[in-house]
Amino acid sequence: MRDLQKPKWMYLKAAMFLLIGFVSLGLIILTNPSFQLCLLLGLVIWSFCRAYYFAFYVIEHYIDPDFKFSGLIAAFKYFVNKTTR
Repeated sequence: MRDLQKPKWMYLKAAMFLLIGFVSLGLIILTNPSFQLCLLLGLVIWSFCRAYYFAFYVIEHYIDPDFKFSGLIAAFKYFVNKTTR
């Protein structure tokens, strides 16, 4: 499969991710509408976003600028190899 090259398809992909996220969030809250669930969902989403940011931006720009990640598996392998040395 080729990488996306055209910005309009990248924007469409981002919009589809947002749509999936909002629909899923709405369905989860509709099945169990509680403040605690909303708070926990918010914390889960925020923490995974920060971990993703750390795995790519922080490591690549501040910790090891020479290493370029190709995905989450590459980031995990990098982390495992760095911590076992």
